[in-house]
Amino acid sequence: MPDSTSQTVPDPETVGPRPAASPSPAEKGQASRVAVASLVGTTIEYYDFAVYGTAAALVLGPAFFPSDNPTASSLAAFLTFAAAFLSRPLGVVLFGTIGDRLGRRKALVISLLLMGVATVGVGLLPTYETAGLLAPVLLVTLRLLQGVSMGGEWGGAVLLAAEHAPPGRRALYAAIPNVGPSLGFLLSTAVILPTLNIAGQDGFADGAWRIPFLLSIVLFGIGLWVRSTVSESPVFSSGAGRTAPAPVSRFPLGTLLQQHPGRLLLGTGAAIGGSAVYYLTIVYSLSYAPQSLGISRNTMLTAASIGAAAGIALTLPAAKLADRIGRRPVMLTGAIGSVLWAVPMYASLSSRNGLVITGAYTVGLMLLALMFSPMATFLAELFPARLRYTGASATFILANTLGGGFAPSIATWLNSQWDSPLVLGFYTGGLCLLSLLCLLALPETRDHEFDA
Repeated sequence: MPDSTSQTVPDPETVGPRPAASPSPAEKGQASRVAVASLVGTTIEYYDFAVYGTAAALVLGPAFFPSDNPTASSLAAFLTFAAAFLSRPLGVVLFGTIGDRLGRRKALVISLLLMGVATVGVGLLPTYETAGLLAPVLLVTLRLLQGVSMGGEWGGAVLLAAEHAPPGRRALYAAIPNVGPSLGFLLSTAVILPTLNIAGQDGFADGAWRIPFLLSIVLFGIGLWVRSTVSESPVFSSGAGRTAPAPVSRFPLGTLLQQHPGRLLLGTGAAIGGSAVYYLTIVYSLSYAPQSLGISRNTMLTAASIGAAAGIALTLPAAKLADRIGRRPVMLTGAIGSVLWAVPMYASLSSRNGLVITGAYTVGLMLLALMFSPMATFLAELFPARLRYTGASATFILANTLGGGFAPSIATWLNSQWDSPLVLGFYTGGLCLLSLLCLLALPETRDHEFDA
């Protein structure tokens, strides 16, 4: 049966009254361990993406795509950044099928292992000077593998946390792994900044850029150990879970496209604006501001880091509020604020003042936290359990690809035509407006049946 996106006609597959039994202390403890394990995984995965994005902004263009034109070099590096987003849909199909048919936990362990191999591999690659065309080919290949891994990571981490959550706290538990993107960026900055300061710009370009990639092997060992200690989702499991397992679709993506196309499209639109804000702030502006406006890289890294920390501080309170009053009011507040703040946020770059930029980025990333904190559980609640891994992953990954993956490349082209940071504001504001309209078209999901 096709889905309905009306706010007054609930989906019979996902809505229904169910009195919730109080969880035991053991269940609460397990839920907390699962949430932490999910956070560790998303933090590590986004650490690797942030390391690559920062390295692309600083050195990877000349190292793998040498050119007399710095803009062309940067554009090539950012297109390689976008390549990982192109392979994410493959990850959605692969890990969505594994997660919906074989289990959330199994899919998450495999995705983390794949990301580890690809990331350490980037740190070991020869440059163009050493290997010629083979170097960029290998870089693109490893980026594609990272993208496949990311296609299954976010949805699985969120679901494992949400499906273990005590009654009335689903948005809070699902938001814990959602802290991972910003925490991963902060962790990458904590490694890159000292490396950059110790090695200097020349030393970093000559080979010290490999250090953050190679250090990730330690993080992956920790992540795999943590994930191996948690239990499978009770919604998925039979026998020991809170409910019987839902019927399993042989090809979840096909069933999703057939039965829920509206929610897939609107859910993607709802998340697209936040993806643009995140990637333009923590990836593109780190390259654009130093090259085009003469702002130091340390100033931009500091501004983005302080803004990300403020966003992290607001994420869990916003999720708790979403558990009390609903997902849509919190997300709509963030979306409206992001539409209005997009132009002022990027206009702050024209001031070339570190304090002004930091303040503008902090407000922008706090608004992003309002828009994105309940998004994890909201997207999951749009779909029934038998399609939830694929549905939540597909909506988020499509939004991330369209709104975030191509954002640095599109922004690079826009600024080559109109040399003003205001262009970034109009571009981002337009995507946030699209998210606002999609949120208005989708129903509230707080009281949806989650175990069916």
